[in-house]
Amino acid sequence: MSPTTDTYDLAVLIGRFQPPHLGHMALLQQALARASRVIVVLGSAIQARSPKNPFTWQERAQMFAGALSPADAARVEFVPIRDYYDEPRWVTAVREAVTSHSQPGARIGLVGHFKDASSSYLAHFPGWDLVSLPRQNSIDATPIRDAYFGAALAGHAEGLSPLAQMLPASSLVFLQRFSQTPAYAELCTEWQMLRKYRQSWATAPYPPVFVTVDALVRCGNEVLVIRRGHAPGKGLLALPGGFLEPRDTLWQSCLRELQEETHCALEEPSLRAALQSVTVFDHPDRSQRGRTITHVHYFDLKQTPKPSVRADDDAAEAFWLSIDAIRAREAEFFEDHFQILQKLLTGNGQ
Repeated sequence: MSPTTDTYDLAVLIGRFQPPHLGHMALLQQALARASRVIVVLGSAIQARSPKNPFTWQERAQMFAGALSPADAARVEFVPIRDYYDEPRWVTAVREAVTSHSQPGARIGLVGHFKDASSSYLAHFPGWDLVSLPRQNSIDATPIRDAYFGAALAGHAEGLSPLAQMLPASSLVFLQRFSQTPAYAELCTEWQMLRKYRQSWATAPYPPVFVTVDALVRCGNEVLVIRRGHAPGKGLLALPGGFLEPRDTLWQSCLRELQEETHCALEEPSLRAALQSVTVFDHPDRSQRGRTITHVHYFDLKQTPKPSVRADDDAAEAFWLSIDAIRAREAEFFEDHFQILQKLLTGNGQ
């Protein structure tokens, strides 16, 4: 841990900043006071909007920059980093991104504070000096987002007014403008749905763990995907899947969900012959519905003719998507389904 008097060639500030608030700005000012250049790593980048991550990395960078003087803004670079749902891979991606923006041998200070278990990443960058600061104030982004989306219920004027005490003017102006967009209305609907969902099990003696199944069906150079018909993730691309039924095995649930959502014209023996693997994805933050562990059944039909499909049940659309087109549509996928596809189809998860 570095004394607060140390100075650096480069200071690094890491976070999701959804949205940037006055506590974040205080940390950024500390970083600017300790280094001639600052890199702000904007996490959870390149993904679909959600109540947890409602703003793009470009929008967050805009809010930060708008709160700085021109001279300070010229000293700050914003670097987007996607979620990998794999901490070692994420740490490597952050380190590589910072290295690409720094000079060889640069002395780097990592600025932050240990808020809770989510701050454990600060200890995973050996070689960088940790500038561990006390919490700058009691502001936290989660209640800010709750107040922001709850404003749709209370009326914008009443709902947004408390945020003026927590946000720099640039963030407040952005949030006011964003509240007039269709995207805000969609996020409010999803926030309300997730809130009711969590309330339904809030009185349980301990948080439940949900078990789900997903089907990754490949045929040649295409995979079968659905467009979700309901919140959460309404309109987003996903693998066919759903929750494990009480009397189903994982295999039975996978076949049932595949049939109900896509009417994929394949019999069970053909699917069993095509099964390549069953992989568990269990990152604690992969779903905003609660701790959700999914079992992805990967079927490879090789070069056989594509089975006909038809959307039904929770799916608004079912179609075959070229594997070559997946990367360009990363920000259209639900939860971690893009990373699931990347890991199982390419083996590298990025």
